[in-house]
Amino acid sequence: MGRLGLTEILVIVGIILLLFGGKKIPELMKGLGSGIKEFKNAAKDEQPANSKKEEETKE
Repeated sequence: MGRLGLTEILVIVGIILLLFGGKKIPELMKGLGSGIKEFKNAAKDEQPANSKKEEETKE
């Protein structure tokens, strides 16, 4: 029940094309990709900062 078949995926893609148009979709994907990239960079930067704080509190 939770799986999407080929027909369902095509219907979803068709609805997205109707809503946004063919020219707008690459812009949306570019924005989504840059947002994910920024999120990953922020997550990377956050991890070392947390480990440094833990080391300082141990000493």
